[in-house]
Amino acid sequence: MQGDLHGERLHFLGIGGTGMAGLTRLAAARGARCSGSDAGRSPRVAALEREGFPVDLEQSPAALPSDCTGLVTSAAIPADHPQRRAAEAAGVRVVTYPELLGALMRDRTGVAVAGTHGKSSTTAMLAHVLVEGGLDPAVLLGANCPQIGGHSRAGRGAVMVAEACEYARSFHALTPAVAVILNVERDHLDCYPGYPAIVSAFAGFAANVERDGWLLLGHDVPDRDAIAAAASCSVETLGTSPGATWRVRALDGGVTELARGDTPCARWRSPLPGAHMAYNAAAAAVIAHRLGVGWNRIVPAIEGFAGLERRSQHVGAFLTASGDPVPVIDDYAHHPTEIAATLRAIAERHHPDRLVCAFQPHQHSRTRQMLDELAESLTNADRVVVTPIYDARDTEADRRSVSADALVDAIHVRGGRAVAAQSLPAARDRLAELLHPGDLAVTMGAGDVDALARDLAVETAGPPNISPDAPGESARRAEAVPHE
Repeated sequence: MQGDLHGERLHFLGIGGTGMAGLTRLAAARGARCSGSDAGRSPRVAALEREGFPVDLEQSPAALPSDCTGLVTSAAIPADHPQRRAAEAAGVRVVTYPELLGALMRDRTGVAVAGTHGKSSTTAMLAHVLVEGGLDPAVLLGANCPQIGGHSRAGRGAVMVAEACEYARSFHALTPAVAVILNVERDHLDCYPGYPAIVSAFAGFAANVERDGWLLLGHDVPDRDAIAAAASCSVETLGTSPGATWRVRALDGGVTELARGDTPCARWRSPLPGAHMAYNAAAAAVIAHRLGVGWNRIVPAIEGFAGLERRSQHVGAFLTASGDPVPVIDDYAHHPTEIAATLRAIAERHHPDRLVCAFQPHQHSRTRQMLDELAESLTNADRVVVTPIYDARDTEADRRSVSADALVDAIHVRGGRAVAAQSLPAARDRLAELLHPGDLAVTMGAGDVDALARDLAVETAGPPNISPDAPGESARRAEAVPHE
C-alpha cells in the first residue's frame, strides 16, 4: 500500500479511537473511500458520521463492505473480532494502524516523534510551528489540538508529522526521513519483558530512519550511545548537558534558551508550564529549523501555541460552599515521570495553597509493576484521591494482582496523604469534601478521568487566577525539588 490511496476501499475497526479517527480522515484525503465500525456512538464517531463516513455500531460481519480492499486494525482490536475474521475469510488485506501510517509517509518527508512520554505535546507544537512557518504539513496526533484542527490535519505540503508509538514495537512499521526520540524509560511492561527490550525496540526504530535522514536523540537517554549506534542516518542530541548538540537552558522569567553548542539560536517564553514542556518545545524548534523554518518564525509560533486537550488543560472551576472558585486542571499523565513533572510544573506556575489530585491508574499491569514509582511521583500532590484502576488490555490475573488501595498504601509509606474512591462519582464527592479556597484540583490519568474534571468544574470562564506572590505548601516543596 502506497501513499496515494485512490481506488482503495478501507474499513477501520475501532474507527472512533483517537488515532483511528484521525487516520481515517488522512486516508480519505489521500483518495481512499473509508468506513468503519465501533462499539458505540461517541462524540468522535458522531463527528465522523457528520463528515460522511459510514459507521457500523453492530460490528457484524455482514457490515463489512463487499468491495473492501483493506481492513485497518490496531492493537486494541482482538484477533477474533467478527469483521476481522470475515475479512480474512474473504481474502481482504488486514493492515495495521502503523502500517497504514507508514504508507502515508512514503511519498512525503515523514517526521516521526517517539519517546516514552511527551510525544503528543511535541508533535502538536511542531505541527503548529510548521503551519505558521508555511509548510502546510499533514499531521496525525494522539490528542486533540484545536489550534491545528483537531487530531489530524490533511495538509498539502511535502511534510507529514506523526507520533511514533513504541507499544508492541508498532513504530517499527515507520521509515521516517526525520525522527526524534525524546526519552526512553520503563513502560508497557505488558509487552516488553524489561528495560533492555525497550532500549532494543528504540534502537530498531532508529535503524529504520532513512540512511540520508536525520535523528534527534535525547542526550540524557541512559542508553543513548547504543541507540545512536543502530542508526545509519545523521544523529544529533538535545538536552541540558554541555555535551549535547543542542542545549536547552531555563532562564529567569519562564524564558527558554536554545543553543547549538555554545551558540544561542533562539529564546522564547514557554507557553506551557514545566521544564519537560520547555524540552518538548525545544525539540519541536530544532526539528522545524531542520525542515527549513527560520528562527524568526519559530519563536513567535512557539510562544503562540495554545496547548492541547488533556495536557495541563484548564477545564473550569469548582465552587466551594463559600462560593470561592477552585481551579480544575486536567492532564493525561499516567507514567511516573510525567506525573511528577506535571504536578511540579502546575505547583510552580500557579502557587496554590494545596494541590489536590484525583489520579486514575492506567492498567493493572502497569500499576503493579510500577507501584513504587507511581507512589513516589504522587507525593508531589498535597492530597491524592485514587480512583479505581482503568482496565486496558489487562488479563484476569492482572486485575486480581493489584488494587487502588495498594497504591494508597504505598503513598502513605512515603509520607503522602491519599484515599481510595470506589468510583469516579465517589471520587468527585471526596474532592468536593477536600477542596478549600486557595486550593487547585488536578484530575490525572490516561483513561476516562477527564469526565470527573468536567463534572467537578461548574464554571469555565478564564484560566486559573492564583497569585504567584504567596507560594503555598505545594509551591514551596516544588521549589526544593529538581526538575525531571
